[in-house]
Amino acid sequence: MKDITVCRLCSACCPVEVDVHEGQFISAKRITPFEKTIICPKLANAKSIIYSKDRVLKPLLRETLKDDFKEVTWQEALDFIAEKINVTRQKYSPQSIALLRGMAADWGTPWDYAVRLMSALGSPNAIGNGSVCFVAREMAHTYTYGAITIPQIRDSKCIVVWGKNDRNTAPGMAEAIIHAKEKGAKLVVIDPVKTFFTDMADLWLRVKPAHDGVLAMAMMKVIVEEKLYEREFVEKFCKGFDALCELLSKLNLNHLSEISWVPIEQIREAARIYASTKPACIIDGNGIDMQTQVFQATRAVCILRALTGNIDVQGGDFIPQPVPLKNIQLREKVATVPSVMLNYPHFEKFHPTWGLHGQSCLIDSILDEKPYPVKFLFVQSGNPAVTMMDSARVRKAFEKLDCLVMIDMFRNKTSQYAHVILPATSCFEKTQINRAYIRNCFIMLQKKVIEPLGESKSDIEIIFELARAVGLGEYFPWRTVEEALDFQLSSTGITIEDLRKNPRGIWYEQPRFRKYEKEGFKTPSKKVEIFSEILADTDFDPLPFINGFPERVISFSDEDEFKFIGISGERVNAFTHSQFRNIPELRKMESEPYVDVNPLDAEKLKLKNGDLIRVSTPRGKIEMKARISDVTAEGVIRIAWGWGEVSDEWNLNFLTDDFERDPITCTPSGRSFYCKVEKIGEES
Repeated sequence: MKDITVCRLCSACCPVEVDVHEGQFISAKRITPFEKTIICPKLANAKSIIYSKDRVLKPLLRETLKDDFKEVTWQEALDFIAEKINVTRQKYSPQSIALLRGMAADWGTPWDYAVRLMSALGSPNAIGNGSVCFVAREMAHTYTYGAITIPQIRDSKCIVVWGKNDRNTAPGMAEAIIHAKEKGAKLVVIDPVKTFFTDMADLWLRVKPAHDGVLAMAMMKVIVEEKLYEREFVEKFCKGFDALCELLSKLNLNHLSEISWVPIEQIREAARIYASTKPACIIDGNGIDMQTQVFQATRAVCILRALTGNIDVQGGDFIPQPVPLKNIQLREKVATVPSVMLNYPHFEKFHPTWGLHGQSCLIDSILDEKPYPVKFLFVQSGNPAVTMMDSARVRKAFEKLDCLVMIDMFRNKTSQYAHVILPATSCFEKTQINRAYIRNCFIMLQKKVIEPLGESKSDIEIIFELARAVGLGEYFPWRTVEEALDFQLSSTGITIEDLRKNPRGIWYEQPRFRKYEKEGFKTPSKKVEIFSEILADTDFDPLPFINGFPERVISFSDEDEFKFIGISGERVNAFTHSQFRNIPELRKMESEPYVDVNPLDAEKLKLKNGDLIRVSTPRGKIEMKARISDVTAEGVIRIAWGWGEVSDEWNLNFLTDDFERDPITCTPSGRSFYCKVEKIGEES
C-alpha cells in the first residue's frame, strides 16, 4: 500500500511517499518537483531506524543513577514521575520544574502541548534550543520586518547562500538552488568552508568564522555609497535609513575587508551582483547561529534585503502568511512567574508561541540556583549532554538534579543522567502538524502510516499521559491526538479529515506578495526598522554594530598556544546532529570523525592523513584523526560534529564555551573558538 506523509527524521520536513505492506514499513521516497534530486541516506534507511534493535519500546525506570534501568509498565513510570513532580512543587516551587526540548519532535503542534503542560504545572520553563538555532535569527528578522522570511528560490535571479549547506540539511531547497542556477540565476556563497555550493558558485566569499556581521556591513556600505539601493522602497517603507548612512560613512572598507578576510574587490562584486540582479533572495542558515553576535549579524543581513527591495516579492524573500492555529499554550497562566531567562527579556517575549529558547539559562539556574533552583527536568527529543555548549558543565548540572525524565526513541549520552525514559515513536508512527506546514499558507498532515512499535507513544500522547498522572487532565480534555489537532485547526475551517483526503496538502490561502503596501510590516512603526526604537529604549544597539565591532567574537584568546580557529563540522546528511549513529547502515557511510586541516597547516605540524591529533581549549580536549583538506582556510580547522554520542573523546562540546553570550539572545559561541592542535600519533 502506498501512502503519503511527512518525514521528520530531520528538520527539513520533506513530503514522502511510503510503501507499507501488511502493517510494516518497507520504504519511502521524497516527493519533489525537480528532475535533479538528492538522495537522503536517512530516508533510504528509515526502515533500519524504525526497527532498530536499540529502540526503547517500554518505559525504563531506576530509583537512583547508580541503579540499572529496568522495564516497567507505563503506570509505574507515570506514578514515579508524578510523585517526583509533587515533591518538587511542595519542597521548592512549580517553576523548579523545567522541560528542555531538542529538535527531533518538531516545533509544530508537539511543542504547543509541551508548553501547555508546563503552563498547567505553573512553570514558564518550557525551553527549546533556539538560542543556538534558527530562533535567534528569527528574532532578528522579526525586529527588522516582523517575521522570518522564506527565500523564493525557484523564481530568483540571484541567490545568496549565507552560512548554509542545504545539500546536507534540506534537500528540497538544495534542488531548488540547482534548478535556479541551471535556469541562469547568479549564485553567491558566503561561507568559511568549502561546500557543495561553493563549487558551483559564481562567487564564493570565504569569510572569517564569526565575522558575518562585518561582511554584511561592508556590503551595505558599497550598496549605499554606490547608490545601488532601491530608493523608492527605502523612502516609503524603511525607518532609519539616514542613521544607517551616517554609520556606514564612518566605516572603513579596507578595515572591514581586513578583519573579515574577504578581499575588497570580492566585497564590491558581491554587493553589486546582489543589488543589481532582481529579484534576489538570501538563504541564511545555521552558519550564522551559535555566534555571540548572531542577533546583530542577522539584523545586518536583514537590512541588506530591505536596501535592495527584495522583501515580499516573487523571487525574493517572502513574508510568510501563517496558518492561524488556536494558541493553546496557556502561557497566560504563568505570565507573572519569572522564568530562568529573566535576564534576556527581549528574547524571552519576542514571539507569542515560540516560548523560551535560552537553554544556557537553564544550566545557570540548576548550578547557581538563580532566580531559583531547577530540580526536575524533562528532556524531550534531545541529547543536551552532547549537543549543548560546554558539555562538562551541562553534565555537572544534570548530576545535581533530583530527577530527569527523558522522552525519546533511543537511549543516548543524556540517558546516563536520567531516572526515567519514556519510549517515543518515530515520525512514521504518529500524526502531527509540523512547523513547516503551519508557518506559511500551505498545510500538510504528517500522518501515521504504521502503528507504534512496542509500547511507544507519540510525543503528544505522552504529554496527555503526564498531564493526567499529575492531576491536570482537565487541561487536556481531548480523547485522541486528532481531536486535539482539530481543536487547534478549528479557526482555519480545515479538519484532519480534510487533510487526510488531501494528502499532498491544502492551501489555507494563496501567497500574496507586497503585502506591506496595504498592511505595512508587523513592526511597531509598520515599516522595516533599520533603526529599532525598542532596542534603543532598552540600551541595546538600535543599528547593527553602531558602537563598533566587539573585539572578541570568537571564544577564548588567540594568545599563547591557542593559535587555530576551530569550527564545528558540517551536518553530515547520514545523521541528524547526534542522532542515528547507532544505525549500522548509516555508520558505513561515515564510520568515524575527522578534523579537517588545511595542507599548509598540516605541513607545519608534520601531519598526514589519518594521524591522530589532540585539539584543546581552556575548557577541555578531544582526540580525532586528521584529514588533510582545503575545505578550510589556513589557520582554521573543522571538527566533526555530533560524534560525542559515540565517544567522549570525540565530543566537540568539551571544547566550547558557555559564558560569553549574545547580550540579547544569550547565544554562546559553539561555532568558533581558538584552540591548540597537536600531533599525538602516526596513522595506524
